[in-house]
Amino acid sequence: MKNFEERLSNLEELNEKMKGGNIPLDEAVDIFEEGIKLAKGLERDLSKIERKIEILVNKPEKESDEPNLELFESIDS
Repeated sequence: MKNFEERLSNLEELNEKMKGGNIPLDEAVDIFEEGIKLAKGLERDLSKIERKIEILVNKPEKESDEPNLELFESIDS
C-alpha cells in the first residue's frame, strides 16, 4: 500500500487531469471515481492520526495525573 504522501500526490495529479478538461467523459468519470476513493482513504487516515495526536497531547505525564481534556491551557495559568 502506498504511503499517505504518495496517495495525496496521486490525488493531486488526478485533480490536474480533471481540470485540463481535454479527456473523454468515460475517462473523466473513472478518474473522478478513483479520486473519491483516494480522498475517502486519506480522510480516514487523517482521522486516525488526529485521534493519536489527541491521545498523546492529553496523556498524563505520570500515572497519577489526570489527563488534560482542554485543547488549550487556561490563559490565567
